[in-house]
Amino acid sequence: MTKSLAGFRLFQRSPQCTRAFSQSATSFFTLGHVHYEEQRRSPEKYTPEEVEAFRRRRKTEWKRRQRGQTFLDHVIVSIRAGKGGDGCAAFHREKFKPFGPPSGGNGGRGGDVYLLPTSELTTLSSITTKIRGENGQHGQGTWQNGRAGEPLIVKVPLGTVVRELPRDDPRRAKDEWEAEAESLEGLDPTEKMEKMRERRWVHYPQYQEANVERDSFKDAETELYKTERQRKYASWKRLHENPIQLDLEKAETLERPVDAPLGTKHQDWLGHLVATGGAGGLGNPHFTSQVNRSPKFATRGHEGERVTLALELKILADIGLVGIPNAGKSTLLRALTGGRAKTEIAGYAFTTLNPVVGIVRVAEDGTFEGSLSDNAVHDETLIEDQQERERMERGEYANALTRNQLSSEKIETADSTVRPGYYFDLYEKFRFTIADNPGLILRASENVGLGHSFLRSMERSLALVYVVDLSGPSPWEELSILREELEKYQPGMSAKARMVIANKADLLAGDGDAAAVEEAKEKLKKVQEFVREEMVLPDGRVMDVVPTSAKFSQNLTKVVKFMQGYVEEARERLERES
Repeated sequence: MTKSLAGFRLFQRSPQCTRAFSQSATSFFTLGHVHYEEQRRSPEKYTPEEVEAFRRRRKTEWKRRQRGQTFLDHVIVSIRAGKGGDGCAAFHREKFKPFGPPSGGNGGRGGDVYLLPTSELTTLSSITTKIRGENGQHGQGTWQNGRAGEPLIVKVPLGTVVRELPRDDPRRAKDEWEAEAESLEGLDPTEKMEKMRERRWVHYPQYQEANVERDSFKDAETELYKTERQRKYASWKRLHENPIQLDLEKAETLERPVDAPLGTKHQDWLGHLVATGGAGGLGNPHFTSQVNRSPKFATRGHEGERVTLALELKILADIGLVGIPNAGKSTLLRALTGGRAKTEIAGYAFTTLNPVVGIVRVAEDGTFEGSLSDNAVHDETLIEDQQERERMERGEYANALTRNQLSSEKIETADSTVRPGYYFDLYEKFRFTIADNPGLILRASENVGLGHSFLRSMERSLALVYVVDLSGPSPWEELSILREELEKYQPGMSAKARMVIANKADLLAGDGDAAAVEEAKEKLKKVQEFVREEMVLPDGRVMDVVPTSAKFSQNLTKVVKFMQGYVEEARERLERES
């Protein structure tokens, strides 16, 4: 035992073992993400570009999973509806009736599976990759039918796009007939027939061999296989002609008719049906005939429908922020929402690994809630946390007022009637959502950096806003890169852009020097000229350019006013088209 273990460890250290493990790992990971037709090739025939592309995708997913973040915007789920309950082969027995009629009940129907869009979720991380519906209960004696399985409702976030995988996709799970055919491989015809009958029939005790020889059983078996062929053909026809395609962009409800009679039960909306439960098996009374008055067999329940779906989440935000890493998008979102949006701010690239959505609330006079927040300076997250800990250690919060006391104090001392928080509800007239997306870099359309993992989420935005670092050496080059990458990912996507925010303007001429101020004005003028000459929209409009300082919440009222106009225009257009 010791010698064999030592030999195994020695083999582990050998170059042959290392090379074999490396080749097998490369083959495994590569085959999992390459097209179905390419999978038939041997691992040695993959080009270095294909292997490198897969490694970038793996690195992207690793980046998005680090630091405990659980955002997920794409998942493949295998759904199987509930199996129908088995029918029962039984005979009625009671006093003075020792030979009663057949009394086996039918099996209950399997539970269906529904997809229900809901605003409660913002990610697909809570959805399991294997979803199974509830099975129906078996039938019992004295004509007792089995209970049907409860429908299974799977909640998904709004903005989820559902697509059924085709039959030639290697990620698709096998249906019930393919799974059965795989399990019967290698068996001789007699064993195959026994296994197939075991899956389909329930026999009265000690009557299995006798049933198989009866003509009534053979006729019933022929009819069962005929029905199965019809089900199989209908399933394949539906998959090829009408695969599941859903765009769950809004939550729907069933309204009860106003003229419904009193006492009528109101059926809640379960969602979109994606997998139908299997029918229950038939009890032995179903097979009673003039030839066979006491059938001693029943059928088992049918398997539930099996589908494999690709769920893709596209964030439903009115405004999508687009910018290179560390351009100040997260700081801008926090400033616009008054610190309510929980985004991380730091001085390094790819601080934001997953999209974050915040809500901007606007009053009738143009005042937005973020402008009323006391925390007007939005520093780096680590610095703010350190300052918070220092205040706690000094005991500054020992006699601090509670949130309710602070609100009451603001009511008594504030000159303005508009206040943030709960009181802003009285003055809110308009609201829209903003999505802070991870930084976009050169070749992001080729899945470099975070690549498609967030470009996909911006497809649903009504309008896009470029955010560039005005203090950088050449913000106009950043704009050119952003526009080109959007177009490479999806032609026409850059046409949604409406505004350029020149952020971090406070870093230019912050000390008030006249020469520095003049230089900052010239830089902003150059950005405006580039936008006017090089980034004209297809309809001939010129994007607005607004210099801001998100850290100190400067010039954001103008930004909110423009954004509100973009959203109102887009919503009116959608209403006219619908």
